[in-house]
Amino acid sequence: MRETESLASLWPLLVYAGGVVLLVAVMLIVPYFLGERHKETATDTVYESGINETGDARFKFPVHFYILAMFFVIFDLEVVFIVAWAINAKALGWAGYIAIATFIGLLVAVLIYEWKIGALDFGPSGKKILKRYHERFKSEPYKITGERSPENKTLTT
Repeated sequence: MRETESLASLWPLLVYAGGVVLLVAVMLIVPYFLGERHKETATDTVYESGINETGDARFKFPVHFYILAMFFVIFDLEVVFIVAWAINAKALGWAGYIAIATFIGLLVAVLIYEWKIGALDFGPSGKKILKRYHERFKSEPYKITGERSPENKTLTT
């Protein structure tokens, strides 16, 4: 008897799901029959405000951009948890405070770890560039500054 009652209470959900499937099918099939069909040379070309294309839009991004996107998602998700705690801070009491303090402490620890292993270094290191520059300047100062070396200077009198 319970099974028939639970199945009987599911009919609104089944009607809704059927309506969604029917609506999606109509939205995909009707434009196929009512839509315009033409094939011209300009149909498949890219048009962006009258500016001709200069290259392929599908190029590979460096991994750093994906890492940055993952950091954004992670920190954005953390904000959801912290705001949810802040809304209910009074009701959660000290147990909630200890839990969110532990959560934030873990986040800070992970951020420090990522910083130390270099996961947040997205470009060339300025210190390495300056070190290399100073090494070259000591060995070949005239090549870097663009001046002539004393051996190559001609005497003008």
